[in-house]
Amino acid sequence: MDQICRRTLFCLLPLALAACGDDTTGTSGGGTGSTTEATGAGSSGSGGTSSSGGATSQGSASASGGTTTGPTPDVGGGGGTGKVVRFVALGDAGEGNEAQYAVADAIEQVCAAQGCDFALYMGDNFYNDGVSSAMDMQFQDKFELPYMDLDLIFYVALGNHDYGTVSNAWEKAAWEIEYSQYSDKWFLPAEWYTFEQAHVQFFVLDTTRLMWDKDTSAQQMWLGSEIASSSAEWIIGMGHHPYISNGPHGNAGNYEGVTFPDVVSGGVVKSFFDASICGKVDVYMSGHDHSRQDPMAVCGTEFFVSGAGAKLTDFVHRDDNPVHWEDDQKEGFMWVEIADNVMTVQFYDRDGNMDFERKIVK
Repeated sequence: MDQICRRTLFCLLPLALAACGDDTTGTSGGGTGSTTEATGAGSSGSGGTSSSGGATSQGSASASGGTTTGPTPDVGGGGGTGKVVRFVALGDAGEGNEAQYAVADAIEQVCAAQGCDFALYMGDNFYNDGVSSAMDMQFQDKFELPYMDLDLIFYVALGNHDYGTVSNAWEKAAWEIEYSQYSDKWFLPAEWYTFEQAHVQFFVLDTTRLMWDKDTSAQQMWLGSEIASSSAEWIIGMGHHPYISNGPHGNAGNYEGVTFPDVVSGGVVKSFFDASICGKVDVYMSGHDHSRQDPMAVCGTEFFVSGAGAKLTDFVHRDDNPVHWEDDQKEGFMWVEIADNVMTVQFYDRDGNMDFERKIVK
């Protein structure tokens, strides 16, 4: 069905809309005034060189308004004297399959060697239809058990499959939010929220609502206000849908190879990012396409895709985004260290092999 969705307007039908988001297995420039250097090796893609805990949340339904105190990982360790934050980032992992367990084992291995303070979990947490309650056994089968050996807090974003197969069952968000009360690992205080660790402030977005243009102005006003009042040295955005990607979903505004309607093409996502992310956020990380990508910066922001937490999709290169490195052959994740003004990004595969590394100096 994905082939049909990319080549026709069958995506206008609800069933085809679900298929477009089903993700079955199988413009350069900008920057943030930073310099980068990269090294790496991988089975596909190429490396190159180019120039204190707590969370506030504002959701649109079950957690509207207010402030939520978040967990406080032990950040800044490792014996250094500066400010250091280390974390892993992965998405599209909610399968409970062998690949998810393999990636979890690789994360455990890398974190034991290099240190990790927490994880960013970037949506599609439960394939294919989200959960049916906060007591749904999928929380155990597709989250707690695969990551049982990881002593990490997972800061969670919602993906399209978390809202059901057609991605607009809005009531399902409340059950994933409620589950935060029952898990030592799972942290999702609202549909969108922000949290700080050391000198970094993270903004977790609900991009599926943007796809449907639901509560867009509320989320946009919240983000603008929070960024304007932030004193953090680094501003990091995280959500499910990418702004740019060489995967089958592609670039916002041209998702699935169509430019309308917005609920398919991601037109509202593009408008939101153009106005509120580009040049205002240092780095944005996402999933949705099941691959690992380090595109070259555009519109004043660095973008990464890490949606290979449990399965893969082949590159399409519909928009031919130039990249530092990319891979669609092995599941894996990102490991990130932000030490003072230097961000180190490393991509690992499911076996714990580092495929690529790049440093960004702000």
